[in-house]
Amino acid sequence: MAVYASTKPGAITVPDRKAMHVPRYKVLLHNDDHNSMEHVVGSLIRVFRFEQKICQKIMLEAHDRGVALCTIEPLEQAEHHRDQLLSFSLIATIEAAE
Repeated sequence: MAVYASTKPGAITVPDRKAMHVPRYKVLLHNDDHNSMEHVVGSLIRVFRFEQKICQKIMLEAHDRGVALCTIEPLEQAEHHRDQLLSFSLIATIEAAE
């Protein structure tokens, strides 16, 4: 935790938690008709290192609903994971989490 100087000698202040909030982003997997279900699951395992059952659930949600949430994380990491999914020929996007 950062410590900031105060106007009073010997006093310290703690920063507001809202000021320290790091914006988070959703990594979304979109359904496509070009990749096999096995390829999608294997790609998710390699990118996120999730267990196979979790990756199957994400894949099926994208297949059934058209899009599935993979994870929520800081922007730089979300961009990296999106780019990795794209490198496996999957359709992925990021959007701001609320």
